[in-house]
Amino acid sequence: MPYAAITYRVKPGHEDEIAKIFAEFQRVDTPDLKDEDGQTVGRLLGTGVFVKDDVMVRVIHYEGDFIAIARKMAVQPGVHEIEDRLAPFLAEERDTSTPEAFGAFFRDALMRSVSQLSVETHPA
Repeated sequence: MPYAAITYRVKPGHEDEIAKIFAEFQRVDTPDLKDEDGQTVGRLLGTGVFVKDDVMVRVIHYEGDFIAIARKMAVQPGVHEIEDRLAPFLAEERDTSTPEAFGAFFRDALMRSVSQLSVETHPA
């Protein structure tokens, strides 16, 4: 089951404010993500957010098509709320107001995966 990591450049010294924003985050009502036709395109298995100095990383554990998952996340009200609340702490302003703009940010901020190990890849 793959992971994706999204980077954010943040203003240093605001770790506590950022932590509070994520502590109050309202998750979607189901981890299963469906497309416009009602077909399951993926599943969010978990997320984690890490911040240090001027870097924040959001790690996403998922199943399915990550691009389709990103498109679905782009229209979630809770995701937009968190983006709005984070805006004052970002070092670089960005537009996530439309699904297209959100998708562009997601693609640009996606970290290159160089290794993903799990129990399934462990030698027997």
